[in-house]
Amino acid sequence: MMARALELAARGAGQVSPGPLVGCVVVDRHGEVVGEGFYVYEGLKHAETLALEQAGARARGATAYVTLEPHAHTGRTPPCTEALIRAGVARVVAAIEDPNPLVSGRGFDKLREAGVEVVTGVLEKEAARLNEKYVHAIRRGRPFVHLKLACSLDGRIATSTGHARWISGPESRARAQQLRRECDAILVGSGTAVKDDPLLTDRSGLPRRRPLLRVVLDEQLRLGPQSQLARTARETPVLVFTSDQADPRRVSELESLGVEVLQTAAGGRDLKSVLEELRGREVQGLFVEGGAGVAGAFLRAGLVDKASFFVAPLILGSDALGAVNVSGPLTVPEATRLRDVETHRHGDDVEITGYLFGDE
Repeated sequence: MMARALELAARGAGQVSPGPLVGCVVVDRHGEVVGEGFYVYEGLKHAETLALEQAGARARGATAYVTLEPHAHTGRTPPCTEALIRAGVARVVAAIEDPNPLVSGRGFDKLREAGVEVVTGVLEKEAARLNEKYVHAIRRGRPFVHLKLACSLDGRIATSTGHARWISGPESRARAQQLRRECDAILVGSGTAVKDDPLLTDRSGLPRRRPLLRVVLDEQLRLGPQSQLARTARETPVLVFTSDQADPRRVSELESLGVEVLQTAAGGRDLKSVLEELRGREVQGLFVEGGAGVAGAFLRAGLVDKASFFVAPLILGSDALGAVNVSGPLTVPEATRLRDVETHRHGDDVEITGYLFGDE
């Protein structure tokens, strides 16, 4: 039942931020599923409320399986704990506690005070992974950073002339669009923005609540007014971090097109400040797509939480551009190693995804 609740919660992908993904299944005393629901931000009603409405009178004495602790405070919606108690639910099985200080532990306490049996920790790891961006942003105060790179078998992301389209195949590119949908913002460096002239939009074709915020680290303000990013800034937001010494005329030119230019002394080099700014804009998940310099900078700063390498069956040679511009270790045991690694096949490419310890 919890696996089903997690499956329901996942349906809210791209539609819940800055809230969490939540799914609920209500099972009556005879073991029959009588209500299901999942949360989307604009829908207002929480997963528990939707499932209880579907269950009706059959919720009395039932068990509610919820992927995240029900909240006991009044926010945009009334407390879910009150809805569960009023419905006469006898038992609540939850996967994880909500890290939000307004909720954490209070929902469970409220249910127990009302005589509802509470069981926690069921499929805890899976639930935490599903909500990894939400949990990380709440606990760490910065966005969850997911680094994605497409490279050849010999670890190159472009030829010696800078040509990179397309290293990965169409199946991998479709998968990358799905990953973009799961994040609130996407970030590249000025080199990628200028050389590749990318659009950096979510083209998954699936619904999302907020447009994908496109972020460029561009200390010298190289982004031109004719770039795809600048020309589409009024449709999908673009935020450029640049130096406070940037050419005022260039700043005005981009701003006239709808680009938001944020000038700081560091010009985007202070990645922790960049993440703080994005968190202030309710960004939970940041998708970092390139290039080698930006990937290296985030890794050096210990700010990568998850990495996905899409490896294509190509060999580009030693004069091609390496995937990560960062000094390597002196010995193999000192190398950065991914943990909890998963591999997936996309056409002829292989996706290797794992977690880093970040700045813990």
